[in-house]
Amino acid sequence: MNDTVRPVFHGFEQIPLREYAERAYLDYSMYVVLDRALPFLGDGLKPVQRRIIYAMSELGLNAGAKPKKSARTVGDVIGKYHPHGDSACYEALVLMAQPFSYRYPLIEGQGNFGSSDDPKSFAAMRYTESKLTPIAEVLLGELGQGTVDWTPNFDGTLDEPAWMPARLPHLLLNGTTGIAVGMATDVPPHNLNEVVAACVRLLDDPEASVRDLCEHVRGPDYPTTAEIITPAADLLQMYETGLGSVRARGTFVKEHANIVITALPYQVSPSKVIEQIATQMRAKKLPWLEDIRDESDHENPVRVVLVPRSNRVDAEQLMGHLFATTDIERSYRVNLNVIGEDGRPQVKNLKQLLSEWLVFRTKTVVRRLQHRRDKVERRLHLLQGLLIAFLNLDEVIRIIRTEDEPRDALIARFALSEDQADYILDTRLKQLARLEEMKIRGEQDELAKELEKILSTLDSKAKLKKLVKDELLADAKKFGDARRSPLVARGAAQALDETELVPSEPMTVVISEKGWIRAAKGHDVDAASLSYREGDGLLAAVRARSTQQVAFLDSTGRSYSTVVHTLPSARGNGEPLTGRFAPAAGASFQAMASGDDETRFVIASSHGYGFVTKFVNLTGRQKAGKAMLSLTPGAKVVQPALVGAVESDRVVAVTTAGHLLAFPVKDLPELDKGKGNKIIEIPKAKLGTERVVAVAVVPPGGKLSVKSGARSMTLSFKELDDYVGARASRGGLLPRGWQKVDGLVVE
Repeated sequence: MNDTVRPVFHGFEQIPLREYAERAYLDYSMYVVLDRALPFLGDGLKPVQRRIIYAMSELGLNAGAKPKKSARTVGDVIGKYHPHGDSACYEALVLMAQPFSYRYPLIEGQGNFGSSDDPKSFAAMRYTESKLTPIAEVLLGELGQGTVDWTPNFDGTLDEPAWMPARLPHLLLNGTTGIAVGMATDVPPHNLNEVVAACVRLLDDPEASVRDLCEHVRGPDYPTTAEIITPAADLLQMYETGLGSVRARGTFVKEHANIVITALPYQVSPSKVIEQIATQMRAKKLPWLEDIRDESDHENPVRVVLVPRSNRVDAEQLMGHLFATTDIERSYRVNLNVIGEDGRPQVKNLKQLLSEWLVFRTKTVVRRLQHRRDKVERRLHLLQGLLIAFLNLDEVIRIIRTEDEPRDALIARFALSEDQADYILDTRLKQLARLEEMKIRGEQDELAKELEKILSTLDSKAKLKKLVKDELLADAKKFGDARRSPLVARGAAQALDETELVPSEPMTVVISEKGWIRAAKGHDVDAASLSYREGDGLLAAVRARSTQQVAFLDSTGRSYSTVVHTLPSARGNGEPLTGRFAPAAGASFQAMASGDDETRFVIASSHGYGFVTKFVNLTGRQKAGKAMLSLTPGAKVVQPALVGAVESDRVVAVTTAGHLLAFPVKDLPELDKGKGNKIIEIPKAKLGTERVVAVAVVPPGGKLSVKSGARSMTLSFKELDDYVGARASRGGLLPRGWQKVDGLVVE
């Protein structure tokens, strides 16, 4: 008795979850790569595209036929060959019919198939009709001539072609994009004539390099007339490696004072460009433009009119800015990753692509010739039997009438094959009687010549190569056209700085005590006479130019900056700075300054500390500002003082107790940020009641006006000698009656 326990099969397999998940994901990944996302090098089609074209050919929707509802085609495709969503299938059909999406559309659509402005705006498939275009014949023409392998469809009830017998390298003509698992493909479209010329060059010279082929294939050729501005060296490197990018730029013309954009890069809609430009205009970043209009129509698919503010606007400079900041100039990734003849995905260079395609094409031609050879040989064989029957017609008729098995009797009597005997028996008597010996022999002679030509072509590599070349040139003559995307050497577009876009005008920037900001044109503005909100008043006013930045210091010593021309007009009350910046809770704005980056200022606190710094250190586009002046507890920021010449100017500081000190600017350190050094001495016992009111910088020959209420006292540079002392000293005491100082003004 055998005690061995046999395993029981329960109808399922037990494997570790890790192994199952890995296997399932890999299977799915390979399916996406091979059967969905990447094209086959031979016909350049993804499975859904191939099935759509084949289904349309089966429906008889060739170029000369009447179109049928797109829903009929989509129904056949998803019902017979492609069991996926109808919307995705219809979208693939629409894409092949859009002349702005495909360089050589394979489908001709009737109805709304979208527009370049909105490619997704196509009508539902129940409303549109479609059929194949003439160039689709390049893919389908040899389908029934033994050129492809046939595979069962998803349910095994029908057969479908594994690929299309393309007579042209369709992969490069229309290009393709796709995202698989772990890989992607981006093949740009090309010009048919250029690609055929490169194929012919490669047939004549198999050793030709990618550089040689690029003499013919000069670059991609998109469906739009936008310029390709990628340098030739970069295009060559792209074709040598199979990876790179292509840069396309729209074109424009000047019509009187206006600028008209006449072409946009591939897949860029006029409405998107208009929105991008309008956004800049609303943000006051395009003050050169007065208006923008979309005048695109059927005759002019792209016509965007830009109206400059004046005739003095430099169109080239303005368009250079738009090229750099909008989709009028766009870059396209190139990744020549396709499924090759070996069934594996690989990034290929131009020579590999064309060489493998020529191998594919040569195999297709050989299969077509072999298929035709077999048909000719069979026809000759049948004609030979038919001729025997014609020459012995009476005997054949007698055998058919008298014999029980006429097929076997004919084979035995005339040494015929089974096929010949069946063909004779299937021939109608009236046809047999009408046939003449000369006609049969004539057809035999023609077929014999054709067979000899086929056999000689199959036996000769040179003749086979010539046949492939002649067919390529014939198709190029029939379907080829001129290049649409011109290749133009252009410099890189440069976005203009805001200071270049705005005219430099004198401005006076005014900030109120509660942090409301505005800007008035001109430098002769009386800021105190402007209207303010109830309970608010003037804090400070500085002279600036529209192209400069203005910096603000808050009560925590942080600085913030913005461009002057972006500030609201002084006609109103302005806007709160808290809308532009995000100061700390409870912080208030206490001072401001404006100038060029290299302009120097004395930054000081009310406790008498400060330093010299360049204006650029005060600027920065951070919304939360940047740390600038370190303040001691209870100290405030004093209005910055403009420095003219560090070697000769004097710093003047005055306190609420009437102490005024003057000393050379060079005695103060120049810092990027920090607390600084002591400017004027304030005894610790008086820090709570005495503070620095103002700081000024007086140049040689300048005058200082000391303000006290409505009164003012003017001190010349020479008169300041009485108050000159060492930095950090107490300074001199102003005369009686002038010890309550409101501010200092340099004249």
